[in-house]
Amino acid sequence: MYENALELLKEKRYPELRTMLMEMEAPDIALLLEEAEMEVVPRIYRILPKELAAETFTEMDADMQEMLIRSFSDNELGEVLEEMFLDDMADLVDEMPSSLVTRILRVTSSDNRKIINELLNYPEDSAGSIMTIEFVDFKKHITVKEAFDILRKTAPDKETVYTCYVTDARRHLIGVVTVKDLLLAPYDEIIENIMDTGVIYNYTHDDKEEVARDIEKYGFLAMPIVDNETRLVGIVTVDDAIEVISEEAEEDFAIMAAVTPSEETYFKTSIWGHSKNRILWLLILMLSSTFTGMIITNYETAMNALLVSFIPMIMGTGGNSGSQSSAMIVRGLATEEIKLKDFMRVFIKELCIGVFVGVVLAVVNALRTWLMYELMYKNDPVYAEYNIWMVSLTVGLTIIGVVVLAKILGAVLPMLAKRLNLDPAIMASPLITTIVDTCAVLLYFNIAIAVLSI
Repeated sequence: MYENALELLKEKRYPELRTMLMEMEAPDIALLLEEAEMEVVPRIYRILPKELAAETFTEMDADMQEMLIRSFSDNELGEVLEEMFLDDMADLVDEMPSSLVTRILRVTSSDNRKIINELLNYPEDSAGSIMTIEFVDFKKHITVKEAFDILRKTAPDKETVYTCYVTDARRHLIGVVTVKDLLLAPYDEIIENIMDTGVIYNYTHDDKEEVARDIEKYGFLAMPIVDNETRLVGIVTVDDAIEVISEEAEEDFAIMAAVTPSEETYFKTSIWGHSKNRILWLLILMLSSTFTGMIITNYETAMNALLVSFIPMIMGTGGNSGSQSSAMIVRGLATEEIKLKDFMRVFIKELCIGVFVGVVLAVVNALRTWLMYELMYKNDPVYAEYNIWMVSLTVGLTIIGVVVLAKILGAVLPMLAKRLNLDPAIMASPLITTIVDTCAVLLYFNIAIAVLSI
């Protein structure tokens, strides 16, 4: 269907295209419009039915929304906004340039303007900033039949109707009832008798990531949001929770790669923007590596060529070991499987893992060293002066020490960052690798001096 729509678009067969578009979902239409030439997008958009057009508009990226708004008359803009949910309107106002914000608010009703301003006043990362006020609520004394009458009347304007909320006269949240509960109950049953009073909710100023995790944890379609007096003020729907989780994952990936997170996509970010986001971390990591060079310089008179040849392998093994641990711990902290109170459990577990992995790697490296220097280069005068077994012991002990250290640092540093209210992802691969490199070289040279008496 998608390929056929593109073909109709190219051939400008708009009546047939309209019929086809009406059978498509809004996200697919938005994707189709992104593939079209910009000058024909407004014409294609105008052939959509009003409700489908509003849904499609919500799915578009900010650049295309801005382009369409500039092409709309005030009446067209008002019709689109009238069909949008208020939380989507608030997001639109937040993303548009100030010149368009004035126009959007001018064609919006005064009641909606007030609600939009309230939503925009919540902190950016709070539950209030992503909630919608378009939910269904009942009073506890009404019957199931009356509840259905309310649903039929208000459902078209609500973002979700599958979960309904029960409030008292002062809008305090006192219960929750699902459409399934209503369908299975007699018409004359009182809502109070079928509602669930063990309501799980979040506050308006709770972190939106916490809300998303709770929705995932409890399998909700929507999470009620209350103020400090437990008055119901909005809900966060599962689609908004998915968007929050996706944004958080993208941000963590960026931080773990030592890149400052960006709200723009790869291609929409300029070369200067990409460079600015990457160069600070690269400068920090480059300058911190100076310590490794200073250590090597300090010990260079005691090191021979064979010992120096193992440095890249030792540093790489340590960095990789630390990255493995930090990735697991960052993920565990994000999913709340690992909590700060688990510090000692994590420490002991990574210590044991480090010892086991380090011993295995050390044994394999000893065999590799023996095969290379005792068999392959047995008659090479360059290596004849070395005691290969003592060199293997030196490297093996270093590998065990470095792997254990890297595993512990990879686990401890993200938890330390969490304790300091920093993003644990900041203690990921690049930073761990840099720290471990310095420690690995220092440990290696000191073990070599002790074992080989150099």
